[in-house]
Amino acid sequence: MFSRAPVQEAPLNFAVASRACALVLPQSDAGDVFLAATALVFGLTLVTADGQLIECPWLKTLANV
Repeated sequence: MFSRAPVQEAPLNFAVASRACALVLPQSDAGDVFLAATALVFGLTLVTADGQLIECPWLKTLANV
């Protein structure tokens, strides 16, 4: 499966941590904040079933239902 869609690790770096500090989510879960910040910094689409993240207009998501 991964041979068709290679996986690459997105590092937790200063840019991600800095962006995370500026994010405000309705229910601030540290994991969600870092996932969203990582997606924003690296220009990624976040695949999630979390309705809170899916509803963020500033975050590119793909619903995993």
